[in-house]
Amino acid sequence: MARNGSYRDGMSGSHTSAGGAPGHRPETVVVRQAAPRDARACLAVYAPYVTATVVSLEETPPSEPEMAERIARSLATHDWLVLEVDDVVRGYAYGSAYRGRAAYRWACEVSVYLEPGRRRTGSGRLLYDVLFERLAARGYLTVLAGMTLPNEASEGLHRALGFTDVGTWQRIGWKFGGWHDVLWMQRQLAEGGDPPAEVT
Repeated sequence: MARNGSYRDGMSGSHTSAGGAPGHRPETVVVRQAAPRDARACLAVYAPYVTATVVSLEETPPSEPEMAERIARSLATHDWLVLEVDDVVRGYAYGSAYRGRAAYRWACEVSVYLEPGRRRTGSGRLLYDVLFERLAARGYLTVLAGMTLPNEASEGLHRALGFTDVGTWQRIGWKFGGWHDVLWMQRQLAEGGDPPAEVT
């Protein structure tokens, strides 16, 4: 059970209501595993980051079929979760391969995206808490996150969750007529043995 919400594996499980402002009906906040059919909802969250910000260094939002393929690919090897508020997807988080070479297979890259109105509500932490638990259960030992600078909200979230800075790629991405730096942060999920157990 994650704080301020509930976790549902697939489409089963129960909802837990989270408190709202006085005089307003409490929200029902659920974190569940995504499916390719969530592509349109996830794309609605993600596309504004592509078209209007440098949070994502993609220049064109993916198509709905491409987003569905990204979800399916993540589910096969890592995990992809969505945050539903009153049965509407308002954010998501996922894991993906860090590098293709075999020696890196116990590390993965993680990302979280939220609608603007869900920032600083605990939603990012809620998604990540469940995601990290599930990645660790598959055998992943290290998670890494990259963020275009400046991004105080993302830096603050990751540091609050135990990430530490490991380096900055300078002038690495060109978008909207300028160069952008990318900060990389890292957190260990588990120690692992010598050798570590294989990822499942």
